[in-house]
Amino acid sequence: MEIIKILTEEFSLKPFQVENTVKLIDEGNTVPFIARYRKEATGSLDDQILRELSDRLSYLRNMEETALKIKAAIEEQGALTEELVSAIDSAKTLTELDDIYRPYKKKRKTRASAAKEKGLEPLAELIYAQSPDCEEPIKLAENYIDPEKGVETAEDALQGAMDIIAEKISDDADIRKRMRFVCSAHGVLSVKAVGEELGVYEMYKDYSEPLSKIPDHRILAINRGEKEDFLKVSVDFDRDKAMFIIAKNHIKEGSPATAAVKAAAEDAYTRLIFPSVERELRSELTERASASAIKVFSTNLRQLLMQPPVKDKVTLGLDPGYRTGCKVAVVDGTGKVLDTGVIYPVPPKNKVEEAKKIIKELVKKYSVQVFAIGNGTASHETEVFAAEVIRELDDGLSYMVVSEAGASVYSASKLAAEEFPDYDVSLRSAVSIARRLQDPLAELVKIDPKAIGVGQYQHDMPQAKLNTALDGVVEDCVNTVGVDLNTASVQLLSRVSGLSSAVAKNIVAYREENGKFNCRTQLKKVAKLGPKAFEQCAGFLRIADGKQPLDNTSVHPESYKAAESLLKLCGYTDSDVKNGKALGIAENAEQRGLDSLAEDLQIGVPTLKDIIKELERPGRDPRDELPAPLLRSDIMSIEDLKTGMELTGTVRNVIDFGAFVDIGVHQDGLVHISQITDRFIKHPSEVLKVGDIVKVWVLCVDVAKKRISLTMRKDKLNEAK
Repeated sequence: MEIIKILTEEFSLKPFQVENTVKLIDEGNTVPFIARYRKEATGSLDDQILRELSDRLSYLRNMEETALKIKAAIEEQGALTEELVSAIDSAKTLTELDDIYRPYKKKRKTRASAAKEKGLEPLAELIYAQSPDCEEPIKLAENYIDPEKGVETAEDALQGAMDIIAEKISDDADIRKRMRFVCSAHGVLSVKAVGEELGVYEMYKDYSEPLSKIPDHRILAINRGEKEDFLKVSVDFDRDKAMFIIAKNHIKEGSPATAAVKAAAEDAYTRLIFPSVERELRSELTERASASAIKVFSTNLRQLLMQPPVKDKVTLGLDPGYRTGCKVAVVDGTGKVLDTGVIYPVPPKNKVEEAKKIIKELVKKYSVQVFAIGNGTASHETEVFAAEVIRELDDGLSYMVVSEAGASVYSASKLAAEEFPDYDVSLRSAVSIARRLQDPLAELVKIDPKAIGVGQYQHDMPQAKLNTALDGVVEDCVNTVGVDLNTASVQLLSRVSGLSSAVAKNIVAYREENGKFNCRTQLKKVAKLGPKAFEQCAGFLRIADGKQPLDNTSVHPESYKAAESLLKLCGYTDSDVKNGKALGIAENAEQRGLDSLAEDLQIGVPTLKDIIKELERPGRDPRDELPAPLLRSDIMSIEDLKTGMELTGTVRNVIDFGAFVDIGVHQDGLVHISQITDRFIKHPSEVLKVGDIVKVWVLCVDVAKKRISLTMRKDKLNEAK
């Protein structure tokens, strides 16, 4: 198998890009490191492409290994031919390899194997040959009656022979391949209700849709309904088409044995081929749908983690609740907890005035600048309360409703207990909510990505694949932003390229014992952090006030010499970098010519461009270049909404059929895919991403069901009125 050639063609890349990437992966380099510091080798491939290529590489290598095992197993049986070798080498999937190997596999006891044990294989061969001048099959069968072997009659012998023929037809790799292809193109997924009460599955009571057209989210919904015993699912396919495919390969007309072979073919299709093909097609549909859902989940997670932080603001976090009260936590601009408490502004206690007094005192005492309100139980009532407090204070305060997804998981975790041993679970949640507003990435990295709530059907997907994909997203985001070596938690450090959880703990332990890191090279003194780990992690770790100004940039230590030479050539010093006075370096470099400058510095042009960008803005946060989050000071309820009302909202989740938008009421509104734009799009993610600030109009409101339909197309309002 020419893996490099296959990858080159599938990803539409140049051979050198694939060859170098494979080599770098095999050398143990991480994806973030390759994406950021080996651009010359890969042709500047981004982290997402690199991960896809790495996954595909693993699949192809697994196929290669499986093919070798199959060849060896068939050769042991003395059955390996040049034709078989060619078929194995030409296989494109593991399923195709399995089809080729099927006739040579050691099978469990089957009707065909039982018939072979009775000595009926020669009879089967005679019948299958379908010679024009052969005797009638029943007549041929009389010669194979053997009561000692359990063949009492000619009918018994004939049935056994037909069982052997049926299995032979079923084991035909070409038949199975063609059957899957045609069934996939022309088959129909049929869904029936199991009982009367279907709940959310009502639309699938009597439902059918071509396999080739059914959308991914519908597949997952139907699968869940089947798993919960609400639905019965099957694949319908034209039997005549199937038998035509089989007949072309196995039926010879004009023989007394033709009818028997046809009957065996019918049995092969009904009993062996179609049930297997049906399982495979449904498995393929599920795999495709899961891959699509994982991709959407990953995209949403990436966008959520890369939300701009509300930096350097004293924040008051509110974790709403009814009976147990609303938990309060004040944190400073760095996330350090300043104060905590509990208030009861909502039923059943309704201590509104007392709660207002407490909040106002906290605001004045700590100069609070913004409120972060969790979106869980009693969120709406707490939001109304907070808006009233803000109006009464009238000093420029604002608030934002923050997703609580995963907060309870974090607050009850061992990690939270270690971080806040003196706080109960609810107060930890309030701290987490406040910090989520200040730095979403640093806080959310402590939580299992599946618990963050930006996907669909995550419990129905292959968990290993989902975990791998989401962990990859977290790793990419952490390394894109960079990590402050002197403040980062163990959890954040463990997501840095090349650092394990154990080494992350050792870094924190070293920091606690020896004080702040003054330079990146000190990392080499950390226990179990070897040369390879240092190479992988160093560029992603920042030291704000260290000895070396370049340590506060994403310039890798291996490029320090080049960076310092560049500064000297352009008339700048280290202190200019530290003080942000190297802003003219890009223009200066352009005048000198990037190609010749890169050659003089013995680095590639992509690396040179990255160095220039970092020298101009040391310590830059790529998230700062994104639109700031939408902070509110007012409040509405669903009852306030009217058709045609124009609102500004924040995209909370993007799914296959639309996007959910936070418009400042307790319920998010749905913008259906048809309402996003007036042009055709395959998926909402082509236009929208999590965190986008969008202008929407209310299409309709169902107060009883708490459903809000929105549009981003003003032209659709007339249709709604």
